[in-house]
Amino acid sequence: MTKTIAIIGALDTKGAEFAFVKGELLRRGCRALVINTGIIGEPAFVPDIAAEVVAQAGGRSLADLREQGDRGTAVATMTTGVTNVVKNLYDDGKIDGVLGMGGSAGTVMATAAMRQLPIGFPKVMVSTLAAGDTAVYVGTKDIVLIPSVVDVAGVNRISAAIFANAVGAIVGMVDTANPKRLRAVPAIETRPLIAASMFGNTTKLVDQCRAILDEQGYETLVFHATGTGGRTMESLINEGYFTAVLDVTTTEWADELVGGFLTAGPDRMDGAVRQNLPQVIAPGCLDMVNFWGPDSIPAKYKDRKFYHWNPNVTLMRTTPEENAQLGRILAEKANQSAAAVAFFLPLQGVSVLDSLGGEFWWPEADRALFDAIKSHIRPGIPVYELDCNINDATFAEAVTRKLLEFMA
Repeated sequence: MTKTIAIIGALDTKGAEFAFVKGELLRRGCRALVINTGIIGEPAFVPDIAAEVVAQAGGRSLADLREQGDRGTAVATMTTGVTNVVKNLYDDGKIDGVLGMGGSAGTVMATAAMRQLPIGFPKVMVSTLAAGDTAVYVGTKDIVLIPSVVDVAGVNRISAAIFANAVGAIVGMVDTANPKRLRAVPAIETRPLIAASMFGNTTKLVDQCRAILDEQGYETLVFHATGTGGRTMESLINEGYFTAVLDVTTTEWADELVGGFLTAGPDRMDGAVRQNLPQVIAPGCLDMVNFWGPDSIPAKYKDRKFYHWNPNVTLMRTTPEENAQLGRILAEKANQSAAAVAFFLPLQGVSVLDSLGGEFWWPEADRALFDAIKSHIRPGIPVYELDCNINDATFAEAVTRKLLEFMA
């Protein structure tokens, strides 16, 4: 069956480039469904979906946008329009993948449409912005960004190779992917899914938990608590993928509170509440805030305790005052849950660094965190204090067995 790839781009200013891509798709046996997002002039060739249709899907006419002459309004309108058009094509089963190319405006439009599509659906974007901070374009979805190297302005010996590789990538994806849902290995695809949060300093803990859950017939999806990881976990929880949540690495809240670089935002921990899922919570890695290299650390923190995790990551120890606030936040988040929830507190430290003799070992700071959780938690939510480090086997066994108990 012939696969159909939606191509998103401005055919008025980048017509030759998209004609090349369309030809490559046809040469590889795919159908190209071209969506024109060009605002300024007429398309270089006839698209399958005209710019006027895209503009109308965004709530304006193309003539109005041209007459008004406001680039910001035009880009916003076409972004909304192409997002609606692509989502409708997907819902109707008319496309098997999406390929976009462009500079800043083109990247904004195409990736906005891609972010409305489910994980597992092929998405490739050739962009002049692919080498910078791409979080705003990727969001929590599996968008493949390919740096254009040169501007998307003409077909030359470099751009032709980049465009052809992008076509090869999307063709390979649609040949292997199931666009309607996450692909799964047949032997485990029916197992209930557990969401778990992990960081480098809690890897040992989560690996032990995952092994126990695997033995009990559950599949665990582990999310790296790097901001993007937490947001992705929350997104998939809200989409209904999971049976329960093992949120034992809540470190992203330290970055949210103190101003670190790996925050997952104020909605972190809300997904399980919204979906009424049982969860076990631990204050994993709340002893640390993440910055990049030393030059990225705000001057106000110059006298704090730091640990250089690697050349690009510097960790800052949280204080008793910050930990007290973090404990209150975690408790208040858990208090909103109508499902079964429990807290586990490791009295010998919340990370590898926060262990006896470790660089971040600070019992007074941990005690402030634990006391705040206990004082703000509502009646009915149990809090278990274990005299061990968070990465000890005793702790892993306890949190996992409690989650299994909740699910049973």
